[in-house]
Amino acid sequence: MAARRRGAALRLCATVFLLDMAFSKGYVEDLDESFKENRKDDIWLVDFYAPWCGHCKKLEPIWNEVGLEMKSIGSPVKVGKMDATSYSSIASEFGVRGYPTIKLLKGDLAYNYRGPRTKDDIIEFAHRVSGALIRPLPSQQMFEHVQKRHRVFFVYIGGESPLKEKYIDAASELIVYTYFFSASEEVVPEYVTLKEMPAVLVFKDETYFVYDEYEDGDLSSWINRERFQNYLTMDGFLLYELGDTGKLVAIAVIDEKNTSVEHTRLKSIIQEVARDYRDQFHRDFQFGHMDGNDYINTLLMDELKVPTVVVLNTSNQQYFLLDRQIKNAEDMVQFINNVLDGTVDAQGGDSILQRLKRIVFDAKSTIVSIFKSSPLMGCFLFGLPLGVISVMCYGIYTADADGGYTEERYEVSKGETGSPEPVEESKEKQEPRSGDSLVPAVQEPKDVLEKKKD
Repeated sequence: MAARRRGAALRLCATVFLLDMAFSKGYVEDLDESFKENRKDDIWLVDFYAPWCGHCKKLEPIWNEVGLEMKSIGSPVKVGKMDATSYSSIASEFGVRGYPTIKLLKGDLAYNYRGPRTKDDIIEFAHRVSGALIRPLPSQQMFEHVQKRHRVFFVYIGGESPLKEKYIDAASELIVYTYFFSASEEVVPEYVTLKEMPAVLVFKDETYFVYDEYEDGDLSSWINRERFQNYLTMDGFLLYELGDTGKLVAIAVIDEKNTSVEHTRLKSIIQEVARDYRDQFHRDFQFGHMDGNDYINTLLMDELKVPTVVVLNTSNQQYFLLDRQIKNAEDMVQFINNVLDGTVDAQGGDSILQRLKRIVFDAKSTIVSIFKSSPLMGCFLFGLPLGVISVMCYGIYTADADGGYTEERYEVSKGETGSPEPVEESKEKQEPRSGDSLVPAVQEPKDVLEKKKD
């Protein structure tokens, strides 16, 4: 009886799951060639996929959840998907070069999504990009609400000016990454002090920084550098994004499962430097920690000992390793200053030699990973081509050897006979005649004699 109840419960759960999946799919539209003509009537969040793509199949249930939630909250953004292999001309027009590609299409503009492929991150991207480019903050209460909701955001303070035009241009380019607001001076919190107006500020890490055209350069570049929190939990995707900022990245490489003093100490030192020396280093440095050394090893093409600290220049693949033991935050600050003034030697880089080394390393890593995951598959993939090449080389070698031997025999026989006449006649001409001088005949090579007999 109990077994029947469990079976009935399992069947009910499976039915509910299938109905939920079908219900979710109903809010994701399958797009075809007609989409090109009527897409400007609405704002669209589109997944361009390929049926054979494994990453696309992994994204599909997440995408169905995105469609369901966007519909349930009454979002004006419509969610769709398009088979980019069946409608390749449309996909090419939107600049699709890989699968899956997520884009938000708003009028004549197309915004690429480059964040983590999670439901919450994708929905936040859709809300940010589909709304106003620059959102006004009319009151202090609204300002406080934004501060609680967003870890990093930018604010323009002041009236119409050339700086505001630059701010609008920067926002149109970088809205895919962060939020942009505008406010009057009365709305800004009392702890904010401004030397001049208008101004652009970034609020993050429970503080703020003011854009300085003379020290920070181009406004778009400054926003791109400051769109991250000062201290981050690093992964491969985030390091790739940080490559656009031009900042150096100081990372404590630790094992988060290891609770020993050394692992926790290095992480706390990096956090302390990021917090207490923020004003000194925030223009040049990003700080964080990374769990495990697997990704770092692929960047450095070497086995990095854990725990340790490494400084990466993600824009040119250079890195700096510790030249001393880090005991406290002061030691770390001294090491960072030495990196900045060039007294610590940079390793790696993107020179031709390093690129060749990278090719060899990647090839070696690929082969090792294949043999580790499936030895039989590795033997088949690499053994079969090597076997075919070996047979071909052997055949070419033996063919050349036989051809060369025959040609040599022909040349020798031709030189010995001195006549293009048949070989049988040359034998008679070599017999001694009466009256000829008795000069010993030169013995012909064995192979020539064999040819004459034939």
